[in-house]
Formats: sequence, C-alpha cells, structure tokens
Amino acid sequence: MTGTTAADVLIAVALLLVAVTATAAVLTRDPVRQSVVLAMLGLEFALLFTLLQAPDVALSQLGVGSALTPLLILLTVRRVRRGPAGKERDPAEERRR
Repeated sequence: MTGTTAADVLIAVALLLVAVTATAAVLTRDPVRQSVVLAMLGLEFALLFTLLQAPDVALSQLGVGSALTPLLILLTVRRVRRGPAGKERDPAEERRR
C-alpha cells in the first residue's frame, strides 16, 4: 500500500470544501445569497476537476456553474420581485394582503 501524496490531500480538502459549500447552499434561504454561494460552489468544483486532471470539465464548470447559473438566478429574482408590470413590489404591502 502506498503512502498519501500531496495531490491526495488537496483532493480531500477540495472535496471537503465542496461538501461544506453545498450544505451552505441548501441551508441559505435568500435567493440572492444562494446564487453567490452557488457561484462559490462552481469555483470549488472547477478546482476539484482541475486537481482530478480534467481541465476541459473544469473550464465548462467555470462558465456554466460559476457564471451562467448564478446570473440566471439573479435575473430571475429581479424579474419576480418587479412583478409583471415592471414595477418594484412593496414588501410591506405584500404582508398586508
């Protein structure tokens, strides 16, 4: 049986970071904060894929998981908060209903 290499330790740390950040993404209730956590998770996955010697997957993860998905979530939240008429909704009025 061989000893643990530095690459194995880095992969274990990256896996731990992914697990912690994924848990944080699930527990985050605010969609804006959740999109930021998902962007961080995408960066961590890209790092993990790089450590696992899959640079093409890492580049795809950077584009989709770290940039595109959080951006789409933010744009969707903005659209939902504005409402169908394009006006900002008043949260105080929403609570009165």
